Amino acid sequence: MAVNEQVRAVLEKMAGGPRVEESTPFAARQAALGYLQFQGEPEPARVEHLFVPGPTADLPARVYYPAEGGGPFPGIVFLHGSGWVTCNLDVYDVALRALANATGHAVFAVNYQKAPEHPFPVPLDDSYAATGWFFAHAGALGVRPDRIGVMGDSAGGNLAAAVAAKARDGGPALAFQVLVVPALDRDFTTESHVDSGEGFGLDTAAMRWFWAQYLGDREPSELAAPLRARSFAGLPPTFVATAEHDPVRSDGERYAEALAAAGVPVRHLRMPGTVHAFTLLDGVLDDYRALLREVSAWLGRTASVPRSARPVPLTSTPV
Repeated sequence: MAVNEQVRAVLEKMAGGPRVEESTPFAARQAALGYLQFQGEPEPARVEHLFVPGPTADLPARVYYPAEGGGPFPGIVFLHGSGWVTCNLDVYDVALRALANATGHAVFAVNYQKAPEHPFPVPLDDSYAATGWFFAHAGALGVRPDRIGVMGDSAGGNLAAAVAAKARDGGPALAFQVLVVPALDRDFTTESHVDSGEGFGLDTAAMRWFWAQYLGDREPSELAAPLRARSFAGLPPTFVATAEHDPVRSDGERYAEALAAAGVPVRHLRMPGTVHAFTLLDGVLDDYRALLREVSAWLGRTASVPRSARPVPLTSTPV
């Protein structure tokens, strides 16, 4: 289907801006602050600001607690979108407050270091170390360590999937993962790159640039590109959300199919008529709120069923 009318209006406002692939990292970071103009008012939430130790630097982080209810809360480690280059916790503040309130989870968000100054594996190492720190300090933060999962959007979805893969092989016991419009492979020949590679806010040319900042000329490993994993077995129950008009849509679809084939409980939700950045456009699009309702319901069902009894088949549903 065509983009919905809300998306069409946003794309018209964004038209004519600087192209990411022609920018410097500094200019791209400045341009990403433009998302703030498309966001709604921040919801009430209790927010704790802190620094957590990473392998090479202390990392700014926040814990967003739901405005209502008492702990201990289930937890979400949230890794924000960025192309591994741009954005920060201020850009995601509105989205994270809404996530905490909608799901009833304490949301731990970390500002991992960015490429090209800090290329792969630094953003992943930061994210994994922060996840371990959150588990280790869950009790003191009013969070249940047996109910912590990982979530991310875009490049943050890539990092979340890689964190889940590392954790499966001897790390923290993640209860779930939620991947929103994840960029999971450096493959620009997929169906979605062909049919949505230009004109929908994020272009294939921009994705080429982002991957180059993250990896340089290196061939992606399975942790840099989680779709290249040798095995998908043993990963936690997974929710994958994709956007219809998004060059990385096929990444999420292929990942969900690979999980289902490996026996991992997975739900895939394709958001119709919308584009890659909908998470940061809640003031002008209804899509992020619709996603939060679906994620909240899924988390409730996933948490209430013992892992060994959860259904395996992939479900793929448009909103």
